[in-house]
Amino acid sequence: MKRGGNASKEVDSIHRARSLIAAADALIITAGAGMGVDSGLPDFRGTRGFWKAYPVAERLGLSFAEMANPVHFQRNPQLAWAFYGHRLALYRRTVPHRGFTRLLDLATSRPGSYFVFTSNVDGHFHQAGFDTGRIVECHGSIHRLQCSARCNADTWTADDLDISVDEQRFVATGELPRCGRCGAIARPNILMFNDSDWLPDITDQQYRRLDAWWHQLCAAEGSVVIIEIGAGSAVPTVRLMSERLARYQHATLVRINPREAEVPSGNISITATALTVLDQLLPD
Repeated sequence: MKRGGNASKEVDSIHRARSLIAAADALIITAGAGMGVDSGLPDFRGTRGFWKAYPVAERLGLSFAEMANPVHFQRNPQLAWAFYGHRLALYRRTVPHRGFTRLLDLATSRPGSYFVFTSNVDGHFHQAGFDTGRIVECHGSIHRLQCSARCNADTWTADDLDISVDEQRFVATGELPRCGRCGAIARPNILMFNDSDWLPDITDQQYRRLDAWWHQLCAAEGSVVIIEIGAGSAVPTVRLMSERLARYQHATLVRINPREAEVPSGNISITATALTVLDQLLPD
């Protein structure tokens, strides 16, 4: 009975979400690592989840927070670039799942348009065709580089970068990228843990575009649905943004997550994976 009751509740939540989305003037998509799981990407949930994706990190005794630390670009750049070079190659060869296209079709149909806010650094919203000017990558992008010594404020594309990784020893081999000005090792333009050297200029520009659009929408008293997908509480940036936006009187948050799907009163919680729900919210 309990299982049936939960299933009925989920169906009701999906029906309510579909009705609100159909009537909304605008859409905001907020997404964490869970958005990419249906594409085959790891979500690094917990230390065990990270070690499953990177068994060598368990052998080294490194958690995700310890591995994703800029100090390695100074102390052991071959290790740092083994991790980020592997991730760069993984994100390049992974095809975004069909839920991205379904979201894009729905978002572009809204009269007030849309915005994307994501902590993912994989670039898959860009790859799926979302307008670059309507995406906020709050933790930066693996597809851009910066100087690890922060000798200047420049960032540059990683499009031509190809890192060879010895998987057994988990070290980057061959020539590593360097800053064209000072010669220091380059690093991804990503906000890492304990990171005081990240250059946020690109992300700051993205925030300004979101703020301008948001203020215009609120001034017109437009209705908005915030679809949050796969955002956990361990690094709560996306969840906090979703809940802040949901305080607007004409906004409703739809939180999709197989875990930690609780929402503030008046919003919608759907306990499931991204693609499972998107296939129901956004039918062909």
